[in-house]
Amino acid sequence: MCGIAGKMYFDRSRPVDPGLLGSMTDSICYRGPDDEGNRVWGNVGLGYRRLSIIGLDNGRQPISNEDETVWVVFNGEIYNYQSLQRILTAKGHRFRTETDTEVLVHLYEEFGEGMFGHLEGMFAFAIFDRPRDLLILGRDRTGIKPIYYTESGESLVFASEIKAILQDTSIRPEVDPRVIDRFLTFMYLPGEEVLRGIKKLPPGSYLVAQHGKTRVEQYWDLAFEERAIGYQEAQEELRTLLDRVVHDHLISDVRIGFLLSGGVDSTTLLGLSSQTSTEPFATFTIGFDGMGIADERPLARQAARRFGTDHYETTISSGSFLEFMPRYVWHMEEPVCEPPAIALYYVSKLASEHVKVVISGEGGDEAFAGYSTYRNWAWFERLRQTIGPGASPLARLLGPLTQRGPLSRFQKYAMALPLRIEDYYYSRSSGPHTLFNRLASTLYTDEFARLVEPQWALGPLRALFGRVSDATAINKMLYVDTKTWLPDDLLLKADKMTMANSLELRVPFLDHRILEFAASLPTEFKLGRFSGKRIVRDTFASLFPPNSRSGKRGFLVPYERWFSQELGGAAREVLLDPISLGRGYFRRSALEDLLNRNSSQGVFSKEVFSLMVLELWHRQFVDDVKAVDLQGLGRSSQ
Repeated sequence: MCGIAGKMYFDRSRPVDPGLLGSMTDSICYRGPDDEGNRVWGNVGLGYRRLSIIGLDNGRQPISNEDETVWVVFNGEIYNYQSLQRILTAKGHRFRTETDTEVLVHLYEEFGEGMFGHLEGMFAFAIFDRPRDLLILGRDRTGIKPIYYTESGESLVFASEIKAILQDTSIRPEVDPRVIDRFLTFMYLPGEEVLRGIKKLPPGSYLVAQHGKTRVEQYWDLAFEERAIGYQEAQEELRTLLDRVVHDHLISDVRIGFLLSGGVDSTTLLGLSSQTSTEPFATFTIGFDGMGIADERPLARQAARRFGTDHYETTISSGSFLEFMPRYVWHMEEPVCEPPAIALYYVSKLASEHVKVVISGEGGDEAFAGYSTYRNWAWFERLRQTIGPGASPLARLLGPLTQRGPLSRFQKYAMALPLRIEDYYYSRSSGPHTLFNRLASTLYTDEFARLVEPQWALGPLRALFGRVSDATAINKMLYVDTKTWLPDDLLLKADKMTMANSLELRVPFLDHRILEFAASLPTEFKLGRFSGKRIVRDTFASLFPPNSRSGKRGFLVPYERWFSQELGGAAREVLLDPISLGRGYFRRSALEDLLNRNSSQGVFSKEVFSLMVLELWHRQFVDDVKAVDLQGLGRSSQ
């Protein structure tokens, strides 16, 4: 596991500055505190920082083939590297190390751009073919590991993180107003662009740069083709497959731990792993200070006792949550509304004191339809079938009746009845119940509104829905979530918060073999009448506590309460600061209304958190304010 960086000048006579490579890799040193290495070949330079997991003594990068014509820097793990090494050795390739990194250069020699179909794992890497002056950037199928890049007429610059790219002073961070609108629409950034010209390489894709030209190719996609199979047979296949995938993910030369929430996914993975290990695993969980806050640590303790782990816990308060927000933004690099990421940072910090690798249950919901939104749509379809063409009139009748009082929580469901699946999907974050429809006419200033193209924000999702137009409604949502929400929010959080603590995170449920298997199942195998992940629950019922809940998503953070109460003053000071208002995005009166309504009703904390993240992101990545201190803010209002 590493952080990688590099630059390629398209003019072969123009040399890369070794000092730039050093600055780039130093800026992400926490991704690899064990070793570093930078190398320049005239117009191309590659650099890395290493977190040693496999091949502890001989894994120094960049690594080359036998005659040093092909070089690689690599971040991730190739779980089938040993079988690939045997295949390549039989074809005449000679290996100097026992690392998965070296497999990549020989695989490229043998298969060229066709190498990606042979890889099982999580990865982001750069391969430099010296004789051809060709650079390839590759990213794993589901986007577990990130890689960013920017290109101009003169060069291509890439890195595991944006802050490394910005070490190149020729690159100026600029904001596209449409990107801000896209973030405020979805609360994360689907699509490729983050800052103007700085892009994410899409999951399942690779980029080729040669002779001053670049192209991006997609090598993998998730196909939803439901097959005829019995439920018991499907359970047996899942048990065999997940056993094999978990076994692969346990490969390591260092100790492995588990992030344990007590839910279905993390407990299932711990249970399967414990069946194959004679040594106890370490498990880690987190709780939250404050009266009346739900504490899910007892579920994790129950699972830890059952499987005999060395169990560790930590706790955070609203104060530590606020204090970490600037560093949250600094490490995430993209504006993302993901409060659980802060909890993940703290539990990762705890884990890093004991292990270098942890396994998480991330991805089970996207693979096996675990979220309530999938069940809601299934219920909508049943209701529409029952009432027939009356769905739209019924929604119009129910809408006004549910706008106030105890039924207000059902308003969005009433209004969703007549929607198409695409519109229902958009409504989850950009529909009539969200901030930017409720306050659309007042939030944006006139000047900023003129710079925004309303339909541009939906572009990436509309394109993805177009790819699966023949799929069922549930499979359409699963596909789009796998392509956007997963890599651009959840996996971004998973990578950035764990690597901030020099900790490698592995996610077996997002192995492409698991995703492809889940995509082949009939919808009713995944989505039960009252819960998601039906087949996972049924197949591994003996492993997890009976009171585990399908709706549980990682470490749930009580930020809604915090921002409507003790953190409300800090939010007010940040959002109404002259620097924030001076950007010209939002009307002061609309922000004040939002803050006042949240403090009295407690229903807009997600929006408040998102706007704070946006402002801190501007200060750190556009204004280049190196240290933002939130300590002491809002104390007078408490």
